[in-house]
Amino acid sequence: MRANNVYIFRQNMKKEEINTVKSEDMNENVSEELNKEPQAEETGTETEVKHEDVVADENNDEGKTEGEKAEEKDPLDIALAEIEELKKQALYKQAEFDNYRKRTLKEKADLILSGGEKTITAILPVLDDFERALADNSEDPVAIRKGMQLIFNKFCKTLESLGVKKIETENADFNVDYHESVALVPGMGEDKKGKVIDCIQTGYTLNDKVIRFAKVAVGQ
Repeated sequence: MRANNVYIFRQNMKKEEINTVKSEDMNENVSEELNKEPQAEETGTETEVKHEDVVADENNDEGKTEGEKAEEKDPLDIALAEIEELKKQALYKQAEFDNYRKRTLKEKADLILSGGEKTITAILPVLDDFERALADNSEDPVAIRKGMQLIFNKFCKTLESLGVKKIETENADFNVDYHESVALVPGMGEDKKGKVIDCIQTGYTLNDKVIRFAKVAVGQ
């Protein structure tokens, strides 16, 4: 009887051990399945991300290819475009230079035609004085001489206002820059040697430029 009880107890212990092992195996299987599901989700997510990256890279490659095609042009077309631009610039410059040349020629012609306007306008009052002097029937020689002297002085002042000056020759040393020797006068002494003895024709300068040399006789 006691032996039978021991046998039954051992059989129950074995069954409990088997059930415990099965329970542990089942728990491990469930844990593995639970762990596999997140991994599968992560794998799917990674696959989707990789796919999106591949699509984006392809789109970028296509965009870059189109941009490069747009930027890349035929060198011949570029050269022809530059030539056309240079032609336009050359035509513009030529037209501008032609206008400048025509304007300059016109101004020069106007200056030649009306360049003496200022001079003539300044001299006209002197001409009026001469007309009035000729219209005077006075027979007094002193009055006539005095009137002529006044007109002469007025004319000299008019010339000075225009930049005309008389070249001084009285007791001046002979200067080839202003004087023209037309005669040599010997026997005038050492103090008169190389000096202007007489002025045969008065010389003038215009704005410090000689417009007529003074013709003089020089002591020898």
